[in-house]
Amino acid sequence: MKQKAFLKELRKAGCIFLRHGSRHDLYLNPANGRKAPVPRHTEIKNSLCRLIREQLGLAE
Repeated sequence: MKQKAFLKELRKAGCIFLRHGSRHDLYLNPANGRKAPVPRHTEIKNSLCRLIREQLGLAE
């Protein structure tokens, strides 16, 4: 999945950008207080997207 599309999906779900790391950005789900790192690659594997959604409490 393209990183831009994934970030757009996270923002639409209510997640907000928290801070930059060295290779990842940290996103926060304010609804439950959960955080997850998101890599700054142009392409993110679907399995990693699924894991990030679970960490943020957005799993389907």
